[in-house]
Amino acid sequence: MLDEPFATGSTLFHKRDPRVKIIGAVAISLVLALSSSFLVAGTGCIVTGAMLALSNPAPRLVLKRIISVNIFTLFMWLTLPLTYGGEEILIFSFLNLSMDGIRVAALITLKTNGILFCFLALLATSTTADLGRGLEKLGMPEKLSFLLLFSYRQLFVIHQEYHRLQRAAKLRGFTPANSLHTYRTYSYLFGMTLVKSWNRAERIHQAMILRGFNGRLIPLNQPQPVKADYLFLVMMLLISLFLAGLSFFPL
Repeated sequence: MLDEPFATGSTLFHKRDPRVKIIGAVAISLVLALSSSFLVAGTGCIVTGAMLALSNPAPRLVLKRIISVNIFTLFMWLTLPLTYGGEEILIFSFLNLSMDGIRVAALITLKTNGILFCFLALLATSTTADLGRGLEKLGMPEKLSFLLLFSYRQLFVIHQEYHRLQRAAKLRGFTPANSLHTYRTYSYLFGMTLVKSWNRAERIHQAMILRGFNGRLIPLNQPQPVKADYLFLVMMLLISLFLAGLSFFPL
């Protein structure tokens, strides 16, 4: 089953209203994404890293996600110093490395990790259902919010159907190998997963209609922002303004 390991906890970030955290995450991530200053990117990475530490996540899970994201930045470190060009060239053995390419790769790495830390601290500490309702409260169209929530719900259905068919294949003696039979079996497996998940989704839709579903999801609890949420929002906006102001100071 798919899970949300960062959404369980009792820290300051877990208790805040999802709407407040969405606004704070958007503000900080936009500043980091649009900045071209090493001072902003480095400071933002440190600040968001401290925020992530305060949310008290499991170190193993955080490390796993950091490695997954930085696999993509690794390709930039392998390509940009060799292809970016520029006037400053660092001659290393038989390679000519561009210093401008190294700077761009380092800047992208800092910005990527800063945004990752921000999202893990602010967005991952809420469930997907809470984030969907928070987006709806912030003005997101109801149909898009409905689509987000049900797309997430359908992932569980596809996941369950795939593992059910996979177990059925193993019980019938299927052993994966580098053969045409294996490729054909996996293609049938993926096709039947989509067919069965579609049929199950149709049954879910019919059951909802029988229960009076009119196209709008009504949550069981509708919490309202409290004073602590507004203070948290002000603090997040001040952090984003602080990072934006650092762009005027050359490093």
